[in-house]
Amino acid sequence: MAGPALGGVLVAVVGPGWALGWDALTFAASALLFSRISLKAKNVKVRTGFTADLREGWDDFCSRRWLWVMVCQAAVIVPVWLVGYQLLGPVYGQRVLGGAAPWGVVVSGFTAGLVAGAALTLMWKPRRVGLVVCAGTGSMAVPLGAMAAAVPLLALALATALAGTGLAVSMTVWASLVQERIPADRLGRALSFSTLGQILPVPFGYLLAGPASQVFGLRATLAAGALIIAAAAVVPLAIAQVRGLCLAPVVAREGDGPVVLARAER
Repeated sequence: MAGPALGGVLVAVVGPGWALGWDALTFAASALLFSRISLKAKNVKVRTGFTADLREGWDDFCSRRWLWVMVCQAAVIVPVWLVGYQLLGPVYGQRVLGGAAPWGVVVSGFTAGLVAGAALTLMWKPRRVGLVVCAGTGSMAVPLGAMAAAVPLLALALATALAGTGLAVSMTVWASLVQERIPADRLGRALSFSTLGQILPVPFGYLLAGPASQVFGLRATLAAGALIIAAAAVVPLAIAQVRGLCLAPVVAREGDGPVVLARAER
């Protein structure tokens, strides 16, 4: 949580070049640590060919309506959030807040929210996944709306903390649902299509963000982003299958640990 704030101070004191250099060193250190991880190989399904696997994965992905509907939601929310928070956010920090140091406080609020959300999911196991995911992703509209309204720094930091909490909770329960409902031999391909659907629109969002902020203004663009995220978060709830998404109950059993009663419906 202190990292973003310290990064903002570092940029303000010694400049962005030194801060990026330090960032590069931390990535190199992370790569070195990852290289020390040893994982045992597992038996996997025999490949039938790239084209056949691709077609089979696509058919399986499309057959799960709840999955592709939520991926479509993410395809809207993810690029708008990245454009509003990561691209236009620092611009807002420079123009309105006064530089990198106060924007570092805002980013620290988001990180604190992520930590709080992760801690919350350790204690709270929501069953109504569809409602929780939509509410969590919808909370990401709050910081963009707060910037559009030019709220004070503390209020903006609290808004980003709320978004971080909602994002962490929604990501955790969604990952649990996907792993529970999709067979292990199909999970990798389903997640691949899911990830592709979310990130494919991102470059186009970045390309449009600059001209939009020039034509309509920074705060108006952020306000539009907040409205888009809020609408995209609510729309899937019109589908009964999404509203009914639930995690299977966990039944305690002596000796063998908890048993999850997995659901089979698509």
